[in-house]
Amino acid sequence: MKSSFETLLDTYDYPLPKERIGFVPREPRDSAKLLVYDPSTAGTSETTFACLADVLPPHALLVFNNTKVLPARIYAKKKTGGVVEILCTTLNLPDNTCIAKANKKLAEGDILTTDHGTLTVQSATGDYIFKAAPSLATILERSGTTPIPPYLKHTPLPEAVLKERYQTIFAKELGSIAAPTASLHFTDSLFSALHERGIETVETTLHVNLGTFAPLTEEAIESGRLHEERYEISEAAAAIINTAKDTGRPIIAVGTTALRTLESAAANGRVLPGTATTRLFIREGFTFQICDGLITNFHVPRSSLMMLVAALIGRERLLALYVEAAARDFKFLSFGDGMLILPKK
Repeated sequence: MKSSFETLLDTYDYPLPKERIGFVPREPRDSAKLLVYDPSTAGTSETTFACLADVLPPHALLVFNNTKVLPARIYAKKKTGGVVEILCTTLNLPDNTCIAKANKKLAEGDILTTDHGTLTVQSATGDYIFKAAPSLATILERSGTTPIPPYLKHTPLPEAVLKERYQTIFAKELGSIAAPTASLHFTDSLFSALHERGIETVETTLHVNLGTFAPLTEEAIESGRLHEERYEISEAAAAIINTAKDTGRPIIAVGTTALRTLESAAANGRVLPGTATTRLFIREGFTFQICDGLITNFHVPRSSLMMLVAALIGRERLLALYVEAAARDFKFLSFGDGMLILPKK
């Protein structure tokens, strides 16, 4: 007999054959397909991201995540000359430390070398904790490779192309090891079209760690808390978001990470500026304070990301939209197409 946890996950399952996965992103970026869902009418339509300005509500505010992905997979040498593959799962750039997994057993105090610095094992209990010198960011930028999700391991893209395409064009704040993938579809020409239509944009920051790809655990369901991620909302960004809220303008998060940032910082219907960490788990029954709509990709079955989107429109409707997207030959996951969930009128 299945546990209640497994039964719950089963309700967020759907068939995902290999041919449905986007292993190569659309070119140009904004040629990606966009499924538009209007919850006021339950109607759908199909367009592309290049035409996003045509389907957004007038005077909408789009909120982005401007985090920058660091190449978080490193190959370093032990003193014996053996090569160790290290995958950083959580970064702490100010402290030059990271939590990571390694393909070989290491001991506390072991020092690994790269062409641009060293990594010292500070803890070997559970996942490893490494201390970098002189700079973790420099080691990753110059010696690391792109930490693509497990389901993209068969992508034909070479590393140089991956580094460029698994990064938004507006990425600024170093600190993520996974991209805010809904934003991968945006181009300079698309931003120009949005601004010409009076669509305002604002940036926040949430540094994504590999917890976003981790399978849901029973502990997360029971505790109502997910993996921890660090976010920041500037005073200026908070003022723009709160003004939009006060004046009744629709606020649309571009990606689940932007949505998680906004709702994590929410208090009494407004966002609080500052830097903090969040373990917020958004699922059905959640009361949204800030977000009215969402732009998102199509997510892995049985995932917390599916639960987040279901909190906005309901699980049955979400699964029906996935079926429709598959019938329309949309591609799924990080390099796939996207969906716009419009605000209710």
